[in-house]
Amino acid sequence: QVQLVDSGGGLVQAGDSLRLSCTASGRAFSSYALGWFRQAPGTEREYVASISYSGGKTYYADSVKGRFTISRDNGKNTVYLQMASLKPDDTAVYYCAAGRSVVNKSSSYNYWGRGTQVTVSS
Repeated sequence: QVQLVDSGGGLVQAGDSLRLSCTASGRAFSSYALGWFRQAPGTEREYVASISYSGGKTYYADSVKGRFTISRDNGKNTVYLQMASLKPDDTAVYYCAAGRSVVNKSSSYNYWGRGTQVTVSS
């Protein structure tokens, strides 16, 4: 079992930066691939980024590539999502997730945080 607690959301202006964090309980953190997803009101949850067990491989949705950076610190059981050049379209609840495969499908992730709200004003 892995419990995830995501945090760091807030209200920012377009062009600002924000860093989300997700801290996990349990000893097997380094054996999980981690991902970030987001969901805006009235839309389906969408993939944002993912990172492999060691952090050596990272993947991004085209909509955030070049602006967002995912990273992890296995010693702190934490995964981060550094977001830059934020746009109003980035407004959503952001969720971290843990699973056995570093893929872009939410169904492949077994454990989820409760989400943190990011609101970007124009």
